[in-house]
Amino acid sequence: MSTRFNLGPPPSLAYAAASIDRAAHRRNEGAALEAGAEAYALVGEAVVLKKIGAAMDPLFALSDARALGAAGESVFLGVRNGVATYGVSIEAAAVEPLKATGRYFVIDLRSIAVQGLVDGGHLAALAQAKALLAWHVRHRFCANCGAPTVMIDAGWRRDCPSCQAQHFPRTDPVAIMLATDGDRCLLGRQARFGTGMWSCLAGFIEPGETIEDAVRRETFEEAGIRCGNVRYFASQPWPFPMSLMIGCHAQALTFDITVDKTELEDARWFAREEAAAMLSRQHAQGLSTPPPIAIAHHIIRAWVEGASIAG
Repeated sequence: MSTRFNLGPPPSLAYAAASIDRAAHRRNEGAALEAGAEAYALVGEAVVLKKIGAAMDPLFALSDARALGAAGESVFLGVRNGVATYGVSIEAAAVEPLKATGRYFVIDLRSIAVQGLVDGGHLAALAQAKALLAWHVRHRFCANCGAPTVMIDAGWRRDCPSCQAQHFPRTDPVAIMLATDGDRCLLGRQARFGTGMWSCLAGFIEPGETIEDAVRRETFEEAGIRCGNVRYFASQPWPFPMSLMIGCHAQALTFDITVDKTELEDARWFAREEAAAMLSRQHAQGLSTPPPIAIAHHIIRAWVEGASIAG
């Protein structure tokens, strides 16, 4: 009989608890929408936080956010608690002067989530702002004719004045999966991982490919394991730079591992008890899984606590 573990109350999944009504019908209201608006200020990969005592606040009045430095694009995220909310891009040259005032903290979004520096209700909006602003940085020119494009609909479209092509923000879908065989699961390790960390396998979903086929293909390509049944678990916006992680459990049909060394440093089977120890940071050899901000943690935990894909 399979062993099951109870690891206590589940942690929240970072970037996934949306607190904003995207209010798409208001994106063409222009300057009228900005009256009394609030904003998150981003500098490339980082977010500007206000120091309020021992706490950190990521929200500014829209005008104050733009005054932090030379502002780039401002994108309308939606309505939060009845207030229009934007993401504002600030040029990197503003970082050191802001830090020098002692009133601001500038730090990357991943660290904000890991360290719990802001209320978790802000994370989804920050992820939205970061991904959308990153898309604008990468799409300043028309893919059809090469001419410069202009921002439309408060950041939700770029139009080409030359050929009239319309360009919309993109999200890159990624399949992230845990292949299992009874009371053991398949985990991989990349060279860039921290010491002792193992995680789910993952890969971009290719054009014309279903989620299920991507799970099977990536598992076979990276570890040589064939999978049968695939079951969707949950998804997570992952704004690094603009992905959507689609989490799945998969039933392993073969069991001999062949590691693709161009993708992974190693891959191996872990017993359910060992995975439980890794999740709780109590593994005898110091091995671990990703932290709770990552969907991989939740995929592994769900299986450890009883999720099954057999049949």
